[in-house]
Amino acid sequence: MPAAELPSIPGVLTTRQCLRTAESIAAQQYSDGAIPWFRGGHTDPWDHVESAMALTVAGLRDAARAAYAWSADTQRADGSWPLQFRDGIVEDPDTDTNFCAYIATGVWHYYRCTGDRGFVDSMWPTVRAAIDYVITLQQGRNGEIHWLQTAHGILPEALLTGCSSMFHSIGCALAIADVLGSAQPEWEVAALRLGHALRHHPESFAEKDRYSMDWYYPVLSGALRGAAGQARIAARWDDFVVGDIGIRCVSDRPWVTGAETCELVLALDALGDDERARRLLASMQHLREDDGSYWTGLVFADGKRWPEERTTWTGAAVVLAADALARTTGGSGIFRDLAPGADITTGLACDCVRSPS
Repeated sequence: MPAAELPSIPGVLTTRQCLRTAESIAAQQYSDGAIPWFRGGHTDPWDHVESAMALTVAGLRDAARAAYAWSADTQRADGSWPLQFRDGIVEDPDTDTNFCAYIATGVWHYYRCTGDRGFVDSMWPTVRAAIDYVITLQQGRNGEIHWLQTAHGILPEALLTGCSSMFHSIGCALAIADVLGSAQPEWEVAALRLGHALRHHPESFAEKDRYSMDWYYPVLSGALRGAAGQARIAARWDDFVVGDIGIRCVSDRPWVTGAETCELVLALDALGDDERARRLLASMQHLREDDGSYWTGLVFADGKRWPEERTTWTGAAVVLAADALARTTGGSGIFRDLAPGADITTGLACDCVRSPS
């Protein structure tokens, strides 16, 4: 049985349904702790952590700790992870910086849910190595972080969604460092520069504005809040939100996806827009199966599930969104509360913020 109270949203999701979803995630977990997209599918370091966070919310702490132990065990000497595993074998050795940074969000979330200082102590070397690695790829002129390293070198391209997520993760890492009394001034500078790029230098990022994640992630991450965040959400609401079935993954495709809908729920919650957040969480429940798992998406032009898979990370996003709205666990504000570095907007030697002489 779970060791914590579970979230519920009246008329949307009961505590029992929330537990069933977490159990459906745990049922896909391998004995080594890895959580694949689904049994037989691949495991990537980011979605693995997202699933571990949902297990934590649901009180399935042994499974969550096993997932984090897998992360620690599979980390490479330079602090990175391979992009993709399958059945315990590295399937893609390339490195996505955002995938690496997300371990800090997961560890901070676990601590906020449980208050377990011993867990933080045990995971600190993993978090520290990961963030140290990530900031070595902060090689863009405005503070953006390049997203991919391969055997042939670093791809000199930054992604808005990934950099937004890394901004949040570095903030979580700084919060962990604060708990441990371990000052990390290089991380603080990295967060400052990255936040500045996200707010003031859209030209720093590859153009992918067809994707809904590029729309809401600067808000979800804390880089944009208040009036700026509200304006960003309002600007493209009609491009992505589809009636009462969720949001499009891509603006020009008739395809709604559950995880993106739930992440928008989290972004709206961070803006205090609870009414629309609850409506959106309710809108994607048509993707739910009886065992608590969720289909990834629906092509609403023909009413077909696509892809034909129920992904652990979609279920995880549902649990995290429900917790945020219900404010049940100590980790429910992981995206709502501004992490260290999120409110830093000035202080850079950049032409766009220099006062005229």
